[in-house]
Amino acid sequence: MIKVVIVEDDYRIAGIHEEFLDKVSGFTVAGKVLNGKDAIKIVDSKYIDLVLLDIYMPDILGTDIIHEIRTINPNIDIITISAATETEIVGEVIRNGVFDYIIKPVKMERFVETVERYKKMKHKLESKEEVDQSFLDDYFGRKTEVSSNMKQTPKGIDPLTLDKVKQIIHRIEEGITAEEMGVQIGASRTTARRYLEYLTTVDNIAAKLEYGVVGRPERKYYIK
Repeated sequence: MIKVVIVEDDYRIAGIHEEFLDKVSGFTVAGKVLNGKDAIKIVDSKYIDLVLLDIYMPDILGTDIIHEIRTINPNIDIITISAATETEIVGEVIRNGVFDYIIKPVKMERFVETVERYKKMKHKLESKEEVDQSFLDDYFGRKTEVSSNMKQTPKGIDPLTLDKVKQIIHRIEEGITAEEMGVQIGASRTTARRYLEYLTTVDNIAAKLEYGVVGRPERKYYIK
């Protein structure tokens, strides 16, 4: 489980972020703190993987909290969630190597996409002894751009629909059938199966037969 600390001075917003986090498997909230002093204290006393950090805290500015966290444990990852949009502040935060920066008010879809991508990248990085350019492009958000500009999809595969299918299947860990995918993307089962089968040849997607309630086998697609 990825252990998370939510650093947010508004307890209601902290609760909302915790609810959003509950929608993604593999995360557990190790603590919620309302000020910078307690954020530093909990990072110093517990094993933490990820900090969800607001910038405007009542006692210590978030940029200074980042410096303190890096001093205590440089391996902790940080996702900034803040209303701060000043160029100077945002620039300093980015230069300190946060995984992502989300501007408030936060939409659930944006939040979930970020933490899912974080989980995926964290697990991939931990499983590798060395990385290649493809991994780094994916990590820094260039994979979609590279795919769109440099890699043509075959006839019958629309890049935008393909990206949507990929996002859905990466979100559903228990796997998905072509019929279920068709419902998700608003297309027929045959169309959905075409995209899913294509992904088994070009991405880390696998398919296997599963038997339903009436005993008829059905292909289900999973992340490897």
